[in-house]
Amino acid sequence: MASYDFSRDILFEIFSRAELKTMKKCRVLSKECKDLTYESSFMRLHSERTSTMVGYLLQSSRVPTQYLVSIADSVKPTAYSPYVSYFLHHRFRVVAAANEGLVLCSLSKFGGDSFYVYKPTSNEGGEILTPPNPRFRRTKISMLVLRSNPLRFKIVRLSDSKDDAVDLDSKYSDEEDNFSVLSNEKSWHCEIFDSKSWEWKQSDDLKLTCHYSFMNTQDVSVCGCLHWLMFNDQQDKYTILSFDGDKEEWTMTSLPDSLGRKTHRDDQIAHVSCEGKLGLINHSYETKMLDVWILNHEKIWIKKHTINLKSFHEKEKVPHSRFHSFYGADTVFMVDIGWVSFYNFKTHKLNRIMVGGSIDSAHFIQTGSESVKLKPE
Repeated sequence: MASYDFSRDILFEIFSRAELKTMKKCRVLSKECKDLTYESSFMRLHSERTSTMVGYLLQSSRVPTQYLVSIADSVKPTAYSPYVSYFLHHRFRVVAAANEGLVLCSLSKFGGDSFYVYKPTSNEGGEILTPPNPRFRRTKISMLVLRSNPLRFKIVRLSDSKDDAVDLDSKYSDEEDNFSVLSNEKSWHCEIFDSKSWEWKQSDDLKLTCHYSFMNTQDVSVCGCLHWLMFNDQQDKYTILSFDGDKEEWTMTSLPDSLGRKTHRDDQIAHVSCEGKLGLINHSYETKMLDVWILNHEKIWIKKHTINLKSFHEKEKVPHSRFHSFYGADTVFMVDIGWVSFYNFKTHKLNRIMVGGSIDSAHFIQTGSESVKLKPE
């Protein structure tokens, strides 16, 4: 036992001094290495020793304003941080971000055809994207990094076809509308921006029945895919909609049978990134328990563990915090009106941070300060 503890301490010291790319590669060496690098204490020390930014970029509804919060913040968030460029606060809104540190901005929250992508930690200017189809009003927009060297990323823009501008000259408009009603089908226009070609392309429409609706949660990027949580009101169950970044294909994944329905109005189901895999959390307000599920390589949901949150409910003054994601293997990140919180369920330590206004979005970012080549020559 002593030798095991000693070897783990050595790994902790070595990995916490390795650059971010090297540290992430070490996760495939063994389960022990992987588990170690996802501990919140390791993430905090690694960030300090390597000047890596790890935390959440928050988009506040007020003004708009962006905040950068990390587990090291004890009183207030790092507003107007050197990591966040001046123009971002005063001109743009964050509409999407990737874990690797890329941020996508727009002049407005719901519309606007101009997008700007940059990496705030590199202190370099960003790049303006070519505009997408101005006829479509975007409903969902997400960013996915496929490779880091050379950098390649994609942006997926979904637009509800019911918001299309009416073409009065088209003799097919009524026929198409009638077909949609009769077939009980709803279409979403899909546009994909590829950094390799530096242009948008319109993909095949995403066709779903009208019974599917997007839940009010952010997308999750993991395993080369983007994932959204959806609900089918006809079947009264949740499902995961996924987009494969390389294949550019859509798939649907059912949730475990036990997570099909809510038993209490304050219960919460959310999809999350958990130690590099797609996960689910199911918070029962009555039992004060948080079940954590992981989707394995065989596409089977496995219950990872159950977390007792009774200590959290006793400490938390605002009882309806929304569980947003896992900061590390032992820490969950929560969002509330005017507050965000880090809760370590192993040590039962709660770190609450006051922010301005309600939070529109919170993007986890873990990235270094090295420069990146956003646009190909």
